Amino acid sequence: MDSRSSAQDVQRCDLCETAIVHSYCDLCHVHLCVPCIGKHILDGYEKHKIVSFQQRKSTLIYPKCETHPHKNCKFKCKNCENILVCSSCMASEQHGGHRFEELSEIYKTKKETIEKDAKELVNCISPSYEEIVLDLENQLAKLDGGYEKITTEISKQGEQWHREIDIITNRMKTEIIEIKKNHIDVLKQRLDEIRQTQSLIKQTLQALRDIQDSTEVFPTIEYKSKIEDLSNLPHMVQVSLPTFIPKQIDHEKLHSLFGHLTPLTLDTKENALSLNLQNTSVRELLDEPELVVTIQTGQYKRLRSVTCFENDAIWASDGTKNIHCFTINGSILQTIETNSGKVPYDIAVDSCGNLLFADGTRTVYQVKNGHTEDLIILQGWVPGKMCVTSTGDLLVTMYSDDRTQSKVVRYSGSTEKQTIQFDDKGKPLYSGNGKIKYITENRNNDICVADCVAGAVVVVNQDGKLRWRYTGHPSITKTQLFDPCGITTDSQSRILTSDSDNHCVHILDQNGQFLRYIDNCDLKNPYGLCVDNDDNLFVCEYNSKGNIKKIKYLK
Repeated sequence: MDSRSSAQDVQRCDLCETAIVHSYCDLCHVHLCVPCIGKHILDGYEKHKIVSFQQRKSTLIYPKCETHPHKNCKFKCKNCENILVCSSCMASEQHGGHRFEELSEIYKTKKETIEKDAKELVNCISPSYEEIVLDLENQLAKLDGGYEKITTEISKQGEQWHREIDIITNRMKTEIIEIKKNHIDVLKQRLDEIRQTQSLIKQTLQALRDIQDSTEVFPTIEYKSKIEDLSNLPHMVQVSLPTFIPKQIDHEKLHSLFGHLTPLTLDTKENALSLNLQNTSVRELLDEPELVVTIQTGQYKRLRSVTCFENDAIWASDGTKNIHCFTINGSILQTIETNSGKVPYDIAVDSCGNLLFADGTRTVYQVKNGHTEDLIILQGWVPGKMCVTSTGDLLVTMYSDDRTQSKVVRYSGSTEKQTIQFDDKGKPLYSGNGKIKYITENRNNDICVADCVAGAVVVVNQDGKLRWRYTGHPSITKTQLFDPCGITTDSQSRILTSDSDNHCVHILDQNGQFLRYIDNCDLKNPYGLCVDNDDNLFVCEYNSKGNIKKIKYLK
């Protein structure tokens, strides 16, 4: 038996290994009994920190100051990009008049966040992923029985037919085997994705526990929470079995009456945990929206698009070849010219802060470190409007060269991942023409398109299946036809779309129900829209003198 342990696993002194521990050196992380305390501090080192065993690991270990190695950094300078400083640094001319924040307070706040994140992972997120895995495994386990039943039904139907029908029977058996393979592939792919995320959760949890057990300040204050990413649980997947639909024998219509198999249908529903996390901070609509400020850009007319990069930086494009970055006061911070010299169709900012734009050619461009590069080059299609999704993908509306077709394409970098063009009946989702269609992604991953020619907002889920269409709201004051142009969404999953001819903005909930108008801020032909991180709405006016209006509409 280990001499330092007993049947009750009593902690023993690290020096003599026999006496019961009484104290702890918070600097050396050594357990000490009373007689060994003196022995431990006899080395002459002045910074030993002896505390009671119950108060162990209560002393913070601060990083050494690079400028003054004999001192520890206990503060962060807010004026100098949050660099760490010691007391001597604070008294120096370099930091004169600066504002400082105590690292102990940051440490305390981060520790609380780590504690909360660890509990969230253990008690909520990880079990939820386990439930999803069990559900997928159960679906896989039941596949053989379900498909065997369908195969038997097909065989019974085939036995009633004569020799000429055997070809059709065998063909459909082959088809059901292929559908089953696709079914298994869909579920296994989903299962692999979930397990990869589970592995990430375990790694994250281990990292959190390591930080929890540590008293080092730097790793703790540098900790960045992954809870928001991991809390966005994947949708529950239910892939329904195909159905064999037999029909009465008619020799004249042998092939068509034998029956057909329904295709796999992928039914996704948002996990309850994701919904709860999204709705933790509910913000109601103001009784009356408020005009916060009118950003007067000057001579620039026909503003088409606006997007927020930071709270004090707003990108906008007008009826010229120029794309401008404005301050809230209307001053120009930066100007980018389109490569072709044409009017930019749309602008967006990616997750790295790089400007993206399309200019009526077959190319989507990226401005990176001041240089304009080709990001996506199309054949037979012209890109129109764009939005960057929550996962960093790029959604692009586009029309064919002959202006008879429109579609939405999802890209990861320059790689095409998804095309959305037709509904379940094979009918076009969007009007076929060369008119620009604004696009945005909602918080529930719905894809929302403002189709001005169709006079409709068209919303599909992330799999491209039509959810609903909104064609306007009856009003005695809005005399013109619904003309949706710009479109954006906010933190509450509400959808806002500009109605240019009626000089207002419609606000809808995520299910397409009309909530209210914004029509009291003297809007003139509102066009492009965007919402910043605080849910302030920015509206660019097409026929004004280059005005962008910032509107508060949430409490």
